[in-house]
Amino acid sequence: MLGRMDQPVKQTLVDRAVAGDGQAFAKLIEAHYDQIYKVAWKWCGNGVDAEDIAQEVCIKLGQSIAKFSGKSKFSTWLYRITLNTARDNQRKRKYEGDLSDADDMAADVVAADKVIENNQLWQMVSRLKPKERDAILLVYSEGLSHAEAGEIMDCKEGTVSWQISEAKKHLKKWLKSDG
Repeated sequence: MLGRMDQPVKQTLVDRAVAGDGQAFAKLIEAHYDQIYKVAWKWCGNGVDAEDIAQEVCIKLGQSIAKFSGKSKFSTWLYRITLNTARDNQRKRKYEGDLSDADDMAADVVAADKVIENNQLWQMVSRLKPKERDAILLVYSEGLSHAEAGEIMDCKEGTVSWQISEAKKHLKKWLKSDG
């Protein structure tokens, strides 16, 4: 899960970063960068794009940290930025005509640092519709509850459950046809 540091320490860093403290912001980035990268990698399926997405998330975070109101948890806000940036990256690549077919995506397992136990399954997850992919990633990979995933995805808990159900149907169909 994003933000695996002590809650009081994290909140102090967030408060200081929001107030414009550059050192606190740098510590927040340092504390969350690996997890941002892992989420991005799981979403896009390769290390090069994941690195681009993670760096873009850091830039967006720097541009918007002062606007963080605290209405949601910092980790929820950061997940939203990461998932939206991953989607933006995919749309940009499609627009530029540079998006490879999901089956041809390079599986950079070494860079994923043992995050992906079953690369074939995660490649199939990368073929899901974006909302289904988000739900699967947040619940099964990040260990969030359906309610927490719903907060990040800006939808109801039941919608997350439905997205997961639809994703499972697609994955079962693809697994049967591939093997």
